[in-house]
Amino acid sequence: MPEIAEGMLVGKTIANAAAIDDSSVFGKVGTSGKEVEAALKGRTVVSAGSQGKYFWIALDKPPHLVMHFGMTGWVHINGERTAYTNYYKKMKESDIAQWPPKFWKFHISTDDEVPVEVAFTDARRFGRVRLVNCPGESIRKHSPLVENGPDPVVDKDLFTEAYLRGKMRSRHVPIKALLLDQAMISGIGNWVADETLYQAKLHPEQYSDTFSDKEIKKLHESIRYVCQLAVDKLGDSDEFPEHWLFNYRWGKGGKDSATKLPNGEKLAFITVGGRTSCYAPGVQKKTGAGAVIAFAKVEPGKNKPAKDKPVKSEPKEEEEEEVAEEKKPKRSRKQATPVKEEPEESEEEVPPAKKRRGKTATEESKPSPVKKAAPEEDQGRRRSGRLRK
Repeated sequence: MPEIAEGMLVGKTIANAAAIDDSSVFGKVGTSGKEVEAALKGRTVVSAGSQGKYFWIALDKPPHLVMHFGMTGWVHINGERTAYTNYYKKMKESDIAQWPPKFWKFHISTDDEVPVEVAFTDARRFGRVRLVNCPGESIRKHSPLVENGPDPVVDKDLFTEAYLRGKMRSRHVPIKALLLDQAMISGIGNWVADETLYQAKLHPEQYSDTFSDKEIKKLHESIRYVCQLAVDKLGDSDEFPEHWLFNYRWGKGGKDSATKLPNGEKLAFITVGGRTSCYAPGVQKKTGAGAVIAFAKVEPGKNKPAKDKPVKSEPKEEEEEEVAEEKKPKRSRKQATPVKEEPEESEEEVPPAKKRRGKTATEESKPSPVKKAAPEEDQGRRRSGRLRK
């Protein structure tokens, strides 16, 4: 994505800009549609870049535009199919030709004789578009990017085996939770973490500081391999290798969901760090201490998990990375659950509260037994969490 934007926009002047005053996409990060319009109109694009799921456009004068794609955010260029492939597979040609595209939040056009037209869309409104007031070359040194760790693809010189080893040895948390911590590594979402652990044959619950140097080396190689290939394929999951766990991890508990891999390895689901995790127990075995399996019975004085430091994981909407919607059993309109906006700070999707069914007066007076939390459903449409180039 940065390369496409760079080739199409860099060096060009924005003649026109329009933005919808969306209180979530703009408002929750302290700006508005009108402010974005004013910041873009008449400015020249100097450069473009990305880090994890952040994408920015540096202008000839601050403030600069920084976007986080969230679940369904994306940048479209009129006449170019820059969005993930399956987005277009589900659309009619008449819809593809529509400009600005559906669910647009802002769009711009250059002052060329044949203008370059670019639009940001976000159907679910978990994306964020903000203005950052700093020198263009220093965007990554300012919030929100400065709080994030190195990108495995963009920052090859920073995301080294030694870096990963140091972070793993300095924490005592399940490795799956560590991988999701954006302060440690940028851009690793739920499915990417599951895939890298499967490729490295490591158990998602094993504590990060209990792996050998050999295992850490393998994990580093797997992270680089999975992230780089996803970027090389432009996020088109149809192009991912057939043997990847990605192709079989969706639709947990669904009628058509996979229960094993083509090689016969069975699949299992557990909750690690508050996230649904898919793994192959036959090959991903613990070689060191690990957290107690989610929802397992803990006897007094036995199997007590160590107190872990809090982990800053990526926004929870990543749980529904739009990657395998086609594989999920579809709900009827009656069953569909309304989407609630996430809290302002965490940018997480808040699961809707269950409606309380009617009870008799006697039942109301009885104390409700404490129920164990149900594992979070792993969802998503067919798209990689690492879409950039």
